[in-house]
Amino acid sequence: MNNNKPTKYRWSICALLFFATTINYLDRQVLSLTWKDFISPEFHWTNSDYGDITALFSIFYAVSLLFAGRFVDWLGTKKGFIWAICIWSIGAILHAFCGIATAGYLTGNWFLNFEESKSVIMKISDIGLVINTSVVLFIFARFVLAVGEAGNFPAAIKATAEYFPKKDRALATSIFNAGSTIGALIAPITIPVIAKYYGWEMSFIIIGALGFVWMGFWIFMYKNPEKHPKVNESELEYILQDTVHQTEEQKSNEKSKVSFLAYFKYKQTWAFAFGKFMTDGVWWFFLFWMPAYLSAVYDIKSSDTQGQLAIFVLYMITLVSIYGGYLPTFFVEKKGMDPYEGRMRAMLIFAFIPLIVLFAQPLGHISYWIPVIFIGIAAAAHQSWSANIFSTVGDMFPKKAIATVTGIGGLAGGLGSFFINKISGALFDRAKETHMTFMGFEGEAAGYFIIFSFCAFAYLIAWVVMKTLVPKMKQVVL
Repeated sequence: MNNNKPTKYRWSICALLFFATTINYLDRQVLSLTWKDFISPEFHWTNSDYGDITALFSIFYAVSLLFAGRFVDWLGTKKGFIWAICIWSIGAILHAFCGIATAGYLTGNWFLNFEESKSVIMKISDIGLVINTSVVLFIFARFVLAVGEAGNFPAAIKATAEYFPKKDRALATSIFNAGSTIGALIAPITIPVIAKYYGWEMSFIIIGALGFVWMGFWIFMYKNPEKHPKVNESELEYILQDTVHQTEEQKSNEKSKVSFLAYFKYKQTWAFAFGKFMTDGVWWFFLFWMPAYLSAVYDIKSSDTQGQLAIFVLYMITLVSIYGGYLPTFFVEKKGMDPYEGRMRAMLIFAFIPLIVLFAQPLGHISYWIPVIFIGIAAAAHQSWSANIFSTVGDMFPKKAIATVTGIGGLAGGLGSFFINKISGALFDRAKETHMTFMGFEGEAAGYFIIFSFCAFAYLIAWVVMKTLVPKMKQVVL
């Protein structure tokens, strides 16, 4: 092997992280694309029922992130990721058996197939019992899914820090984070089709099984760069360029143990956590509620070609977020800023873009394509913001702390997601029942405009608080 020319194996690792994130988001999207048109008619769910399920998923995910980050730091990137994707794939598949479990619990007959369970449930007169039982079972499946999925981002961010120098991490993160967009893009053109022709249960089974395929590639392809035979000396030198000037004390600190509570003493931790709290819920709201929004306000079903195309276009727009990872590099290399300053400048630009969501509902009477496009633009801005806020952890903390701090921020983001999903479900039902009016909109449309307004300003609020807490780059020494 030619040791003078650097190999580029780090981008193979980035590709693996991209596919893991794609599968991660596909698994999350199955419920949002099937509940309104396939699952709800069977179990009689309301918006509040679905809102409760998604809100609790956010809490499970948030709390799991707190431990997942610590778990990945302790177990290591490779083993941590294997455990994570194995658990979440099992959780994804468990959703498929909630109908059988509901029928079995209510009748005592546990030996039913999917079609037989549907028939039994439809004959049960106590609708309230059907709703409560099915909701509890889906919540359990979402719990298992959340526990596993919580490991994706801490492990991916840690792998990125292991394989990329600081100046390239935002770009690498934006590339693998684009997997969330690709997952959301593939979902509306595959999941409703599977559900329509093979049953909603098979959509959970088929998508859930993809995780086990990915595991095989990860097991054979991932090793630390220092030990990987496909990483030559030149590439390793490039990867480790940030550590060349480290003092012996800094190198010693990389190996020392840190108590969990110690992380909360630093403003850098709180800045990252607040940024995630304010903005993660916006992305989850778009992800979980857009199919329902099109159905409720425009009577466009996710199983219709029209609905599938709308969701597809929305997430196609978010692919431009890949360029969001390059903007900090431009500020660093062309403007001479330090990585943190360049990242915060880029994030301020991205924070202004979601203001376009304020016009989505008011102009929706012209065409449903206007809110689809505007929300797609805001979602792209979120993904660019997300890639950069993740990278601030690597800017401010040593490698040994990255997964843990990412987990803390994930907890905060999950709490924000819990509140927006819980409030949204209750608000939409309330708006529908009372024919609520707000800013010229009535019913569910009024409820959506209220949530859209919050989404528009969330990023600017987050940026101001983050910049106030950490005005300049300061490396944390643990």
